Amino acid sequence: MPEAARVGERAAQIMQAMQAHPGYERLRSSSMKYSSCWATFTGYPLISKWLLERDAEPLLTEALRVLALKAAVFELTKGDEGAAELLVPAPVDEMVHAVLAQFTVMSGMQTGLGVVFPHATELERFDYGRGCLTDAYYAAARWGKQPLRYWLDASEVERRLAILNAHYGRAGIGQDGRSHDIDFDADALVTTG
Repeated sequence: MPEAARVGERAAQIMQAMQAHPGYERLRSSSMKYSSCWATFTGYPLISKWLLERDAEPLLTEALRVLALKAAVFELTKGDEGAAELLVPAPVDEMVHAVLAQFTVMSGMQTGLGVVFPHATELERFDYGRGCLTDAYYAAARWGKQPLRYWLDASEVERRLAILNAHYGRAGIGQDGRSHDIDFDADALVTTG
């Protein structure tokens, strides 16, 4: 793995270039809109008292920083996807997916900046822990302290998932939202106009 100082310096440059790119505002606004039409049961809901209006902007910042870090590692390792798939907490990873869903803008940004923003779902691991290499890279980029509201380590994610699954279960939703027992014909709600 490349040393933290090199990754941090390059990631900071990539982040600045992203923000200066003509497609940045579209990427920013479309990524936050996307969160209203796609969310998992195990990403954003892990944030205590999650509220889209309050949390979307700071989560977007964290996702873009992660993408800059991953791009820096990818570049410095000459295209090693495994190395670039950094450990990231679930809420931030979910916003990374929302950003990458803006395919046209991200493709244009990659081409315009000459940077690849790698993301390989099959290589993702969900065992982010405070003090890992991702944190060292983040610190080296000099972006300040990570907001711990979003940077949850794996043990805290597990604890919160247990709480969420208990709530989901009472609503008939299976573990982590992977199933439910709601019969939409039998349980149809009557709406009044």
